[in-house]
Amino acid sequence: MGFARNLFNSMQQADHRNIDGFPAYTRMAEEQYVQTLLTNTLQSVFYADQTELLATANQLHHQMAEQNPQFMARALVFARNSGFMRLQPLYGLAVLSAYRSDLFVQIFLDVVKIPSDLADFLTILQGMGRGEGGRAVKRQINRFLSGVSEYWALKYNGRGRGYSLGDAIATAHPKPADLKQQALFRYLRGHEANLAVMPQVEALEQLKRATTEAEQIHWIETGKLPYEVVTGAIKPTRAVWEALLYQMPTFALLRHLNTLARAGVFANEEHLAYAVTRLTDRESLLKAKILPFRFVKAFQQVEEPRLRDALRQAVELTFDNLPELGENTAIFLDISGSMSGEYLQIGSVFALGLYKKTKGNSLFWLFDTEAMDAKPSRHDSIMSQAERICTRGGTDTGAPVRKLLREKKKVDHIIVITDEQQNTGSPFYRDLQTYRKKINPHTQAFIVDIAPYHHAMVPPQDGQTHYIYGWSDTVLPYIAQTMQGYGSMAEQIAAMDLTKS
Repeated sequence: MGFARNLFNSMQQADHRNIDGFPAYTRMAEEQYVQTLLTNTLQSVFYADQTELLATANQLHHQMAEQNPQFMARALVFARNSGFMRLQPLYGLAVLSAYRSDLFVQIFLDVVKIPSDLADFLTILQGMGRGEGGRAVKRQINRFLSGVSEYWALKYNGRGRGYSLGDAIATAHPKPADLKQQALFRYLRGHEANLAVMPQVEALEQLKRATTEAEQIHWIETGKLPYEVVTGAIKPTRAVWEALLYQMPTFALLRHLNTLARAGVFANEEHLAYAVTRLTDRESLLKAKILPFRFVKAFQQVEEPRLRDALRQAVELTFDNLPELGENTAIFLDISGSMSGEYLQIGSVFALGLYKKTKGNSLFWLFDTEAMDAKPSRHDSIMSQAERICTRGGTDTGAPVRKLLREKKKVDHIIVITDEQQNTGSPFYRDLQTYRKKINPHTQAFIVDIAPYHHAMVPPQDGQTHYIYGWSDTVLPYIAQTMQGYGSMAEQIAAMDLTKS
């Protein structure tokens, strides 16, 4: 009786139930907000549809704007720039503008980075019944428009598809700084403009009138025209796609590998070799800030063996830039049914990346209602191993911890990649407490939550358990920093210096 009394008295009682009705805990509002920004893409997921996710996001944005707008501003900047998320930070920015115009002004250009951000921001404002947002919003739109380039004018104007740059100019009435900007603004509004001061714009207009393939390629190369602009102006032939290949940014190349392959571009050895070189260029990958799961999607689409090998290498290089993790670590990947699709793709890549960052001196187990050794390899590629991991069964997040207990394995760090929707077995926190009592009282737990559900497996009072949200390459640095004594993700966001914005 003594052991049971001590154990259960030391536990915080669950104060909530998750979507499957299993006991869970409520984390602090700031953590829930970070989770929303980094995982809620407003796309339907296993346990929630778009309407539910939008309602939850709306509630949290307004709650945070009322209770802690300073944290909200920092979190929006972090989510856009380090988490590589767009829609939720823009939604939050629109809400913040109604509560704290000073903070809104301070972070606007750190959240609205490109014209499509501005278009979505204005669409959100309109959807909120805010119209054009008022004078404070118009001033920030003017600041943004002062930096419009020819490249942006070509790539993002998109008249007739929601808000365009031309629509933004009509909304904010910015004053052009010089003759070139005056010509750009007139062109974006659909008015007659002086093309002589806009060589890229002139190249596009000439492309539209070109009558031969040779003329088309000439103007594409002369104007260095973006592929989106070209495909909107003409129907590309194989030769045109070949010309576009050499002008695509790394991310665009990754997204269009399958299109280029279908067009027959990679039948040419020179073009194939170029694409492989670009995809395996460490510096280009670092600058492009491509999320690891983007490689997974491309890998699933392409069949060319050398491109698949290049994508395998690209993922390795992406993780290679990140800090090493401590040894004596256990990595648990949730493979239950609710993790199907993108969650498992993301989770598998991250789990294997984590394993390799421990130099193979760690455990990597999969779990559903029971835990099993994933039998990982330090030498086989992350992508190839991730492809072999499949979902199945229910969710018992305590299963891998009980396996540690049974086998008396002592680890210093437990990392769980999951959507936290346990529906059977004993609670994770109960098993974690037992493990700490019997095996290692100093074990730290890291919950990498990649889903937007707001029910946690561990109460916030547990100072040895850390929550990390999202699927960007910030996950590994935060785990590494927290192992060294830094604060949680929410604490580190709260400490950000907004004056640098």
